[in-house]
Amino acid sequence: MTELLNAIYDANDFRNTGYALIDKLAMHLQKKTQRQVINFISPNELLAFWQNDWAEQPQEVMPFFEQIIQQSISLHHPQYMGHQVVPPAPLTALADLLAAFLNNGSAVYEMGQASSAIEKLVAEIFCKAIGYSQEADGLLTSGGTLANLTALLCARQAKATEVWEEGNTKDLAIMVSEEAHYCVDRAARIMGLGTEGIIKVHVDEQFRMRTDLLASFYQEAEKKGKKVIAVVGSACSTSTGSYDDLEAIAQFCQKYDFWFHIDGAHGGAVIFTSKYKHLVKGMEKADSIAIDCHKMLMTPALTTALLFKNGGNSYQTFMQKAQYLWTDAEEREWYNYSKRTFECTKLMMSMKFYALIRTYGIQALEDFVTTLYDLGKTFAQIIQSNPHFELAIEPMANIVCFRLLKKGYSDEKLNQLNADIRREIVEKGEFYIVQTKLKDKLYLRTTLMNPFTTEVGLEKLLAYIEKIGNEYS
Repeated sequence: MTELLNAIYDANDFRNTGYALIDKLAMHLQKKTQRQVINFISPNELLAFWQNDWAEQPQEVMPFFEQIIQQSISLHHPQYMGHQVVPPAPLTALADLLAAFLNNGSAVYEMGQASSAIEKLVAEIFCKAIGYSQEADGLLTSGGTLANLTALLCARQAKATEVWEEGNTKDLAIMVSEEAHYCVDRAARIMGLGTEGIIKVHVDEQFRMRTDLLASFYQEAEKKGKKVIAVVGSACSTSTGSYDDLEAIAQFCQKYDFWFHIDGAHGGAVIFTSKYKHLVKGMEKADSIAIDCHKMLMTPALTTALLFKNGGNSYQTFMQKAQYLWTDAEEREWYNYSKRTFECTKLMMSMKFYALIRTYGIQALEDFVTTLYDLGKTFAQIIQSNPHFELAIEPMANIVCFRLLKKGYSDEKLNQLNADIRREIVEKGEFYIVQTKLKDKLYLRTTLMNPFTTEVGLEKLLAYIEKIGNEYS
């Protein structure tokens, strides 16, 4: 071994650097309000910075770590109210460090014994919370996009069994809400369904799928020669946090023998609450469900649970031979996860979520979700009490859409005003929020992901928005 390699793997250097980094991160958490949420730098400027950094390598690593902290959005800041990414519980980040260091990629059981067994247990915990029977099973995968695609591939295998061997998907179709996450549309296109194979059902005033239209949309698809294989329900939608009527979708799918999949990436976490679980009534009737741990379950990205009402279905998605991995491709071995996922080398992701609930119990999940969903309702009330703002809809989750109003402004001018306000908020960095368009109206959008956020902070945000808005004539 060379002198350089010896230095790279030196245990004492690892220990000292690790302690220093943990100290930095602990200080970052402790003093989360003493810095901006985001220090916005233009893409080209930041690229030039790192090009210059590379020109001077090799260098000490701690200044690099410090730069990364400074250039990153502070998710733990109470005024982070942007995208659906959770400020991870510190303990889960430590579990992630352990997983990265051990690097037991779980393609087959012997390469990831502990994480594989824990993954099975985690799936059982999710299935029980959903209300599935003993036949249920599941797995973890890298994000909601991949989970939704995997579920729809399973639906295709169940409802059009010939496709895996023979190809040809041009006559297949899935039905989704027009407010469904774009990854569902993307999954359908990857599967070769094309534009005509994605049947988008209209939504009501609350941006929920109009289940009363499902039958007519299906009949129209049949006239065009389409074979519908699945319906996807949102729990909840990304833009507004609206929950589809899962009970009604389940009844429709049962009547016509369609696969029922739920994209519960964000809002499926309510299965762990007593106060908000009613939002997913009928979920236990779904054939498959995707729930992100890195959205509402305090876990670092990417960790997504994909659950199946009939666990046997999950083995039908990928039926391939790989002699160097498995002796028998047909054997249902729960512990060899590469038989059921796209990933071959799979991260030890189960450890992050399990470390949290093993240490703090399921109550931690209930406290987190309930706190933030309650905060969404509180923020809506604050907005409604302020005549200078308009609430898009009553929130069902912790996603709240609203806009600043200005007397005499058309919708077009209001769209531009609120877009300008959002851009200025990001550039100044005191808050971080996003935006969305609903029926051609642009709204500011907050996702209250942070338990440190308070009513005072929300009122401060509205005052800040008004102040910026008053600068525009």
